[in-house]
Amino acid sequence: MRIGILTGGGDVPGLNPCIKAVVERVADEGHEVIGIRRGWAPFLHFNPEDPHDADNWFMPLTPNRVRTVGRSGGTFLHTSRTNPSRVKPNEVPEHLAAEAEAIGGEGPFDFTAHALTVVESQKLDVLIPIGGDDTLSYALRLHEEGVPVIAIPKTMDNDVHGTDYCIGFSTAVTRGVEFINNLRTSTGSHERIAVIELFGRYSGETSLITSYLAGVDRTIISEVPFDIDHLIDLLLKDKAANPSGYAMMTISEGATIDGGDMVLSGEEDAYGHRKLGGIGARTGQLIKEKTGEGIVYQQLAYLMRSGSPDSLDLMVATNYAAMAADFAIEGMSGRMTALRSGTYTSVPISVTKDGVKRVDVDELYDVRAYRPTVRHVAGKPMFLY
Repeated sequence: MRIGILTGGGDVPGLNPCIKAVVERVADEGHEVIGIRRGWAPFLHFNPEDPHDADNWFMPLTPNRVRTVGRSGGTFLHTSRTNPSRVKPNEVPEHLAAEAEAIGGEGPFDFTAHALTVVESQKLDVLIPIGGDDTLSYALRLHEEGVPVIAIPKTMDNDVHGTDYCIGFSTAVTRGVEFINNLRTSTGSHERIAVIELFGRYSGETSLITSYLAGVDRTIISEVPFDIDHLIDLLLKDKAANPSGYAMMTISEGATIDGGDMVLSGEEDAYGHRKLGGIGARTGQLIKEKTGEGIVYQQLAYLMRSGSPDSLDLMVATNYAAMAADFAIEGMSGRMTALRSGTYTSVPISVTKDGVKRVDVDELYDVRAYRPTVRHVAGKPMFLY
């Protein structure tokens, strides 16, 4: 059996250990693993009629080749946000230009037929994509086209449907708590208000759980638009009540001020998303303009997904890999590895299209106090989500 493995979307700690564990498990059974470089990009950009280009996109993986990769974060296979079913005219590779012209129109173009040709040309018996909703949405498309697929969920937002846990989340929270507590020294020294922006487009779980564990004063999440004047009033009271004379808040990058929109920039990517970021800076500026208070603004961003995984992400990544490898060898298809109620299991990959997974605001968030309120812990998943 020839198994292809790829990583797509944003990198998270735990990807390299996951790849390594798949390779070692598959090699033990006498099968072959091909590393697919840069996410779904080869399924668009590789031209099977030019086999000399294969080394740029495909990498045979052996236990010896992956021996040390598990010691580092990120993904040595690299990643991208390529979507072969939604290609802009200016992103059509030269070898598909004639096909795009024959299709006509202004795009985006669907080159899934070419992706299937690439699968066939590389003699891939099954694909193991590691990714979030966007990456796995194309995995589902290929599954529906008849390609055997076993998916592994990863995202620091922990918002893939069908699983209580995604690779990368624990490390992101760990990094966030560490950096927030470190920022207390500068914020307190200057008696300011710290505004810390965390990842989270539609789900505020990263901000919620990080602030819950770090004990910040106020937390703004993607699910609940906030009133800037009410937030300011709360923060000023927090600052006045703190013997060290400072206050701290976190805010999800997808958060919105009442009546406003997400802070976006740039063009849409292949999955229809524009770049997020800047709501923290805007919030900090408004606080300063309205109060005259000094602000410490910090966008943690890529710091949350950098470096090696913590022990929990290492554990989950390794076990998801073992499950996925076993499923592939057993001939299963259309499944996604998952954790449900603390137990390793699998679910149909189709669950990834069931909508956006969000924070249970009624159970976990006080919409007036702008802070986590965990009313009932019994019966909830480990990360309350």
